[in-house]
Amino acid sequence: MDPSVPIMLIATTDPTSRRVLGDELRRRYGADYEVVTCADYAHGRAVLEGLRRWNRQVALILGCYGPADRGGLEFLRRAYGYHPAAKRGVVVIWGDFASAPTVFRAIAQGYAELVIIRPERLRDEEFHGAITDALDDWHLAQGVGFEAVRLIGDVGDERTHTLRDSLSRNHIPVVFHPAGSETAKRTLESVDLRDPKLPVMVLEFTVPPIVLENPSDLEIAEAMGVTRPPPADKIFDVVVVGAGPSGLATAVYASSEGLSTMVVEGEAVGGQAGTSSLIRNYPGFSRGVSGAHLAYRSFHQAWTLGTDFLFLRKVEGIGVDGACYPVSISDGSVVRCRSVVVATGVDYRRLGLPQLEDLVGRGVFYGATVSEAPSMAGKHVCVVGGGNSAGQAVLHLAKYAKHVTLLVRGPTLSVSMSDYLISQLEATRNVAIRYGSVIVGARDRDGFLAAVEVAAPGAPDATPSEEIEAGGLFVLIGSVPRTSWLPDTVERDPAGFLRTGVSRENRDAGSVRPDRQPLALETSMPGIFAIGDVRAGSIKRVATAVGDGATVVSMLHTYLAENPLPVPPPAPGEAASREELPGDVRFK
Repeated sequence: MDPSVPIMLIATTDPTSRRVLGDELRRRYGADYEVVTCADYAHGRAVLEGLRRWNRQVALILGCYGPADRGGLEFLRRAYGYHPAAKRGVVVIWGDFASAPTVFRAIAQGYAELVIIRPERLRDEEFHGAITDALDDWHLAQGVGFEAVRLIGDVGDERTHTLRDSLSRNHIPVVFHPAGSETAKRTLESVDLRDPKLPVMVLEFTVPPIVLENPSDLEIAEAMGVTRPPPADKIFDVVVVGAGPSGLATAVYASSEGLSTMVVEGEAVGGQAGTSSLIRNYPGFSRGVSGAHLAYRSFHQAWTLGTDFLFLRKVEGIGVDGACYPVSISDGSVVRCRSVVVATGVDYRRLGLPQLEDLVGRGVFYGATVSEAPSMAGKHVCVVGGGNSAGQAVLHLAKYAKHVTLLVRGPTLSVSMSDYLISQLEATRNVAIRYGSVIVGARDRDGFLAAVEVAAPGAPDATPSEEIEAGGLFVLIGSVPRTSWLPDTVERDPAGFLRTGVSRENRDAGSVRPDRQPLALETSMPGIFAIGDVRAGSIKRVATAVGDGATVVSMLHTYLAENPLPVPPPAPGEAASREELPGDVRFK
């Protein structure tokens, strides 16, 4: 068998389950994966150890739990140490409801990622749906796929890191080749580039390939050709600023209900949620779903319903022109619309330490755990934060890093993180949680992060700090709303989040139309709405952001009905010609 072919391994002492699972997997996946079956768990562990020594990729590990086999859960827990990047599934038998509490408790503690019901018939598509979802997530995490885009740059360069992350999150297959590697040299020679300005992007999917040297976001967007500005005379019903969960939900509902909709996104679909490796508490996804997949499905749904998109462009301002809002785009174009939904979300707060800012992209990252996690293999890593995003980042990084330390400022996680994540963190062997800790300094080695210094919050400067080895630092703290592009007439709270509805306490100070109460998600400017994390008082959860996106569409209908576009006067001679038409076909 080709050593580059990934492995799917089944281990169970139940001969019936072993035969059924082996037959199903070989019949459906045998052309692309090597399916290995083990008759007991000692044999399974020995095989996994051998595969690790031979550097074989393991995509999926299945163990069983039921009346005929009670050892699968412990096997899956121990399998993590051999191949932490592999997806682990516990296979159960339909009708064995007595085993459910034990299995669910094990899942919550991180023994496996998903529960799979053993197929009881041929072509059991529910079973195969679970398998293909797991394989899809595994492939996305590995960064494997066809080479649509080649990216050549310096390891540790911040711009190169940003491009890798942005392309990956936008589901554009990109392969990174470090400058100086043999593949990078051959690629540059093939496009006749000598001493280019890095990073270099080669779009392999175009004929001939398009080559970009140190491109701007706008140059990349134009070269990709996925989205283009609309005609100058088009007036959209709504422009949505931001393609995170709330903005995408708005696009889906607005387009499906007949509103002409434009979404402008400056970075990548999904927002911060798109960087989450696994969201376990989103309704309807019992096996969990990665933020990237959830975002991509929502984007594709909105696109097929008729939403227009402008990617890698930012909104720079909003004007007022009668009943229209001219929205200024970073490419110099202007999109005209009747209403605006602000769904820009938030940025992670910077630590503000010069030692760390100098190392961004060279060991220090703000978010971006999915794309950078494989490069942390074998390293000690630190994560700063106490919310769900930080917890998900730790669990994903723990699949690659030798050890992960979560640095939490407060004394507990219970007030800011979901219980299921806390349980998994506590059960993961290569994860440690340090409470009452903040970063006060850092040390580098050859220009890359080597260690961080931590101390207690508010400790005097003379208090000795403790140094922790860290080849990577991922910061996921606080929320800085993206609202600087909005006019001052849009009211904010003291932290910069947008006030909406009757709770604005603005006494009509900035309102253009003080003759009515604002709608629940409307800002101090009529027709300008705010949803998701950028809204003051919002609950920072994906499901509530999606709820905002669905709710705001009903308010858009109300606002647009109250504020119709003025009907232009007929051209000379047009009124007379209309009167000559038969009554049953007159213009309405």
